[in-house]
Amino acid sequence: MWKSVVVTLLLAATTLGAETFSKNLINKNVERIIDLSTQLVKVTTTITLENAGKDVETNFHLIPEPEHLGSLSHVSVKDALKQDLKVHQVKVDGKTAYRVNLRSNLAAGRTANVVVEYVYTHALESYPSSITQKDKQLVRYFGDHYWYSPYKTSKQTTAVTLASKNIESYSKLKPVSQTESTIKYGPYSDIDAFGIDQMIIHYENNSPFLTVTRLERLIEISHWGNIAVQEDIEILHTGAKLKGSFSRYDYQRDTSTTHHSIKSYKTVLPAAAHSIYYRDSNGNISTSQVRTRKDWIELELRPRFPLFGGWRSSYTLGYSVPSYQYLYKLPNGNYKLNMRLLDHVFDDMQVDELETSIVLPVGVQNVQVSYPFEVTKLDNEVAHKFLDTIGRQVIKLKKTDLVEQHIQDMEIVYEWSPHLLFHEPILISIALYAMFLICIIYVRLDFSIHSKKEEHSKKD
Repeated sequence: MWKSVVVTLLLAATTLGAETFSKNLINKNVERIIDLSTQLVKVTTTITLENAGKDVETNFHLIPEPEHLGSLSHVSVKDALKQDLKVHQVKVDGKTAYRVNLRSNLAAGRTANVVVEYVYTHALESYPSSITQKDKQLVRYFGDHYWYSPYKTSKQTTAVTLASKNIESYSKLKPVSQTESTIKYGPYSDIDAFGIDQMIIHYENNSPFLTVTRLERLIEISHWGNIAVQEDIEILHTGAKLKGSFSRYDYQRDTSTTHHSIKSYKTVLPAAAHSIYYRDSNGNISTSQVRTRKDWIELELRPRFPLFGGWRSSYTLGYSVPSYQYLYKLPNGNYKLNMRLLDHVFDDMQVDELETSIVLPVGVQNVQVSYPFEVTKLDNEVAHKFLDTIGRQVIKLKKTDLVEQHIQDMEIVYEWSPHLLFHEPILISIALYAMFLICIIYVRLDFSIHSKKEEHSKKD
């Protein structure tokens, strides 16, 4: 009997503690903008939340469209003051959802405005999947006319921004209108929770469909005043594949600025970057150009050949920055490094896989790492550089499916003794001293077979 009572209490506690969707909240007004002008799908939604119940609400839930859940790369929410709200991925009723904590409690009968941003990668489908060198690139987008939400929506409008006014077709859930490269849907009223009505848009999009399939980022920290950064990058044109052979003659004659091939792209480097190099497997690529701007350095990268759909390329980019801009000494004597886990590769980039390695100075201890978002920490390694007898600790981090919104600083705090600066100079001094000593001893030694006395006696 007592066992059954305990089991009942445990089940009741589990049920009470389970996360559920609030029945008090409704979307009083939803204004959604879907940006389809690049290879990414960016959805910005302004929501007026209303508490129609009697209890105070402290959070609300978001659910991405089920069709694009696997393509969702970034989620962020801001309040009316444009301050970020904390977002946590959770499971509710077997569905993947995001719980958003409100900055202040939402009382009964009150409203709150929030702005939700979704960024999807690989959410546009090339249709047709293969095109010739002179064809335009057409893509299809499959979405939802309604804002997918666990709450009822009273009113909603949607504006879709396209890359071109050349539209093959689009779904027409009335009321709907088209102006140039913008399609407006709505207003729609009284939409049930989890309401779905498929949206299909087929249009021309010749923006660069360039994907970084793998990026290996190496950061070497030195207390001598320099931080060296090197990136090994593999890129792939993920647009419509090239059908037929490539003609260099036709390509050079084509003066169109809206071509689906990729001739070059621009990378943004820190303003203090110096000693910049850019090379591939054949050596340095001299066609690249470096332009100094006010707050950054613009590097125009031009591959050795234009990239069409399905074509790949790889290269290495490296530079150095002064350490005083990123490395700080704390009051307790520890050191703190603030540096980006991922940096800008090109506009509207999508990175399938990132692996960042941070090589710390010799002799660091008690390393603490803070991440701007969830990453996978790989096993630490030990690297041996020039004259390293102790070795340097290497922190390795991995992350998949990244976009520009992931360009954020990580924080590394560690203990380090300044006298270790003399570790390598002392080793060099000892090595030079030993070399000169060996030379002196070698010069003074006599390696002849006959002694000098025998030579003198023969002369006499």
